Amino acid sequence: MLRFAAALLLVCLWIPCAFSRVVRVAVDNRETLLNGKAFGLAGPYEKISGTVTFAADPANAANLIIADIALAPRNSRGEVEFSSSYYLLKPLDAARGNGALLYEVSNRGNKGMLSFFNLAQGSLDPSEAAHFGDGFLLEEGFTLLWLGWQWDTPRDEGKLRLEPPAAIDGGKPIRGLVRADFAVTDRVYDHLLSDRLHVPYEVADPDAAGTVLTVRDRVDSPRREIPRTDWQFGRMENGKVVADPGRVYLKGGFEPHKIYEVVYTSQNPPLVGLGPAAVRDMVSHLKFEGSKPLSIAPDAIGRALGFGISQSGRFLRTFLYYGFNEDEKHRKVFDGVIAHVAGGGRGSFNHRFAQASRDAHPFMNFFYPTDIFPFSDVAQSDPETGLKDGLLTHHLKREFWPKIFYTNSSYEYWGRAASLIHTTLDGNEDISLYDNVRIYMFAGTQHGPSGFPPKATIGQQLSNPMDFRWSMRALLKAMDRWASAGDEPPASRYPLRTEHMLLRPEDLQFPKIPGVGFSSRVHKAYRADYGPEFYTRGIVSKEPPEIGKEFPVLVGAVDSDGNEISGVRMPEQQVPLATYTGWNLFNAKSGPADEISSMQGSYIPFARTAAERNANEDPRPAIGERYQSRAHYTGLVADTAIRMIEDRYLLGKDLPGILQRAGRHWDYLMTSGTAPSEGR
Repeated sequence: MLRFAAALLLVCLWIPCAFSRVVRVAVDNRETLLNGKAFGLAGPYEKISGTVTFAADPANAANLIIADIALAPRNSRGEVEFSSSYYLLKPLDAARGNGALLYEVSNRGNKGMLSFFNLAQGSLDPSEAAHFGDGFLLEEGFTLLWLGWQWDTPRDEGKLRLEPPAAIDGGKPIRGLVRADFAVTDRVYDHLLSDRLHVPYEVADPDAAGTVLTVRDRVDSPRREIPRTDWQFGRMENGKVVADPGRVYLKGGFEPHKIYEVVYTSQNPPLVGLGPAAVRDMVSHLKFEGSKPLSIAPDAIGRALGFGISQSGRFLRTFLYYGFNEDEKHRKVFDGVIAHVAGGGRGSFNHRFAQASRDAHPFMNFFYPTDIFPFSDVAQSDPETGLKDGLLTHHLKREFWPKIFYTNSSYEYWGRAASLIHTTLDGNEDISLYDNVRIYMFAGTQHGPSGFPPKATIGQQLSNPMDFRWSMRALLKAMDRWASAGDEPPASRYPLRTEHMLLRPEDLQFPKIPGVGFSSRVHKAYRADYGPEFYTRGIVSKEPPEIGKEFPVLVGAVDSDGNEISGVRMPEQQVPLATYTGWNLFNAKSGPADEISSMQGSYIPFARTAAERNANEDPRPAIGERYQSRAHYTGLVADTAIRMIEDRYLLGKDLPGILQRAGRHWDYLMTSGTAPSEGR
């Protein structure tokens, strides 16, 4: 009897560990925020950071979706161990929170949701009042979590990262093809083999078959092979070439505005798919079990929301596609998901030799598995390839579908194939959305709003300062109410084919504004063949991939000012002082002048007076022809904002800030003498 009781005790002790994939939460730092400042009813907050250790059972059905999980090294229990850094902001008394965990998918190891929702100053370690802005998220009572999911983030202090094991094959290293492409703006002699200072896959054999460096002029131009005698894996150091497995060197240097692409052999691929598994297991752990080290009781978190911007929004789309929203105990992980400015993209987040930072732009990062089929939640059949697939129907059972907001700027329609999330594959018809999905397009906006006053960066025009974060605050609250109480959110707003608001770029009737160029060369999504085992095992065997027929990409229709007509139209766009676009052609320094620049929109102010407009031959009515005075203008903005508040696309508490911004905009153009000239 005693032996039986002892055995039963061992089983009881073992079972929680077998299913609780969070093995240990280590606390390295813990402190109260801002000397105990109270944030509304939630009271004072604390920040906690450290490391989470995980152990995944390779045989569990929820883990079979992880690429190369069968080839991962095991511990004595037959599990795969890995770890992630984390960062948490929570009410000191977790019971005073609103019961919602808001997890932000870190964009390349950073923290963005405080600057985004709180209108705050960005920081890797929020500690000053400026880092918390107006306190919106904290006053709402959210528990805020960041967790490292990406293995190759730059090793800068404060950045979050995943520490996964590498796949092995019977004790032998696994080798495979890796591709790196880049375009430079100044002549350089060597370049990193990774994207944007990330940790590269190093060359395993410089002389392996298939090693090649090519150059071409445009994404769709033919490649020209560079003789092997003219380049090597290395870097320039004190005027000499030094061998470096993480960089490529070219005799004579890499020329600006050319596309270079090197294909080589690397080895020891990390299990990048453990990144989404870590997110799944940590969120599920806090939601269902709580955490004693973090002072979160099992009943403190009642729901979990996932939020991601750009790369992180694409991560969430990929997370859903593979089925990570079902945990090892067959429970729903995220109750709500907001995938922001992801367009139609997914990403390299769960395949062998994946480069998570690689995305896709008109003139940067080409043909990586980002803007690839399927695009829509609803399964569609591709007549060109014979594939039938859908984002939500690929693997995830309906019971694990979260509430979903897809929020995009108009840039994503020009630069990230966003129209494909809600049209048929031929682009001719709209498709119906599932009842758990809403789509919002912010008309006339760029990927992320620029500062104000606006400045020119890589584009020919000033960058677009249209700030849609006001609406995103309202939508976050709407998502939380939808996830917690079932309250219907605001209706979807995005351009539709049936309303003739979604057009082919070449059919767009953009006005002829002096000094403003226009190009219909949008970023395109292609059918890409990465090899026969890409979809089944996550193995890329064709580098570069074989590129097939492009998908049609559509953009929003505009009015006679060049402003988009449909979508969520912010007050300053409905009562305009300028033309706002989601595109901005490269300036001569930054890229080809007929290509749209990465993530940038345009801000093209109206003339102040009719005389000024006539002198410039500007077809758009001047500000003085539209509005009688500053008071008239701000009054119209107020009326528009109030209607948006009533429709729940804005919060009533944000009206003063919106009006203050509108007044500042008027003063910038009309009284400060700093109104920019056309084409500056």
